[in-house]
Amino acid sequence: MRRVASSDAPTATWQAVLLDLDGTLLDSLPDLAAAANAMRVDMALNPLPNAEIGTFVGKGVDVLVACALTGEINTPVPTNDARFEQARACFYEHYTVLNGQHATLFEGVMAGLDIFQSRGLKLGIVTNKPTVFTLPLLERTGLAPFIQTVICGDTCASRKPDPDPMLLACERLACKPPQTLVIGDSINDALSARAAGCQVLAVPYGYNEGQPVTDLPVDGIVQTLVVAAEWMDENQPTTTLHRPYSD
Repeated sequence: MRRVASSDAPTATWQAVLLDLDGTLLDSLPDLAAAANAMRVDMALNPLPNAEIGTFVGKGVDVLVACALTGEINTPVPTNDARFEQARACFYEHYTVLNGQHATLFEGVMAGLDIFQSRGLKLGIVTNKPTVFTLPLLERTGLAPFIQTVICGDTCASRKPDPDPMLLACERLACKPPQTLVIGDSINDALSARAAGCQVLAVPYGYNEGQPVTDLPVDGIVQTLVVAAEWMDENQPTTTLHRPYSD
């Protein structure tokens, strides 16, 4: 059953912040690109530039592998395809070793998380990354102590841009979607947040499948999480719910 946002009228206070991981909190592209290129070498293909692989990031590992295998963005994930399954297995093998080795926090992340935590806001991660990679990465980068719930690409039956991951995070944190702010870097974050009834900010330094964040349906663009905290000071939660997501 698809979750729908609550229609209860919110009070004018923020309750929680839900954060994307890759491209929002962490520059994980060096590790992702290294694993994708190691996979390509295993598959007798030439490596691709990191920036090109960055345009494949955002919709989960299967999409990343499919695009990295063809070298084309928007490559559909094949089914019952032995070559894809081999490439996927190769990527998992390499990324298990590389995950977190060269990933770095973006500027202002720790300071912003400190501010959110000091205000008593509940914090969650909503990512399309699989659990097997997400939890170790949070531990290795020092982010885990800040986070109260983690929704990964395999937690729900569907991933972002579907609203279900956002709504499950709100449910676990016992907060209302209209009083929850989502911060991400891509169209997947924006659409998922909008459909769940959350307000959403975008950071300009992430991946967003190679597209400018100025084109995203967001409530604002902020340079850092610290600026996001300042935005929250100046903007109250909306009392107007966005229409629930439906097929």
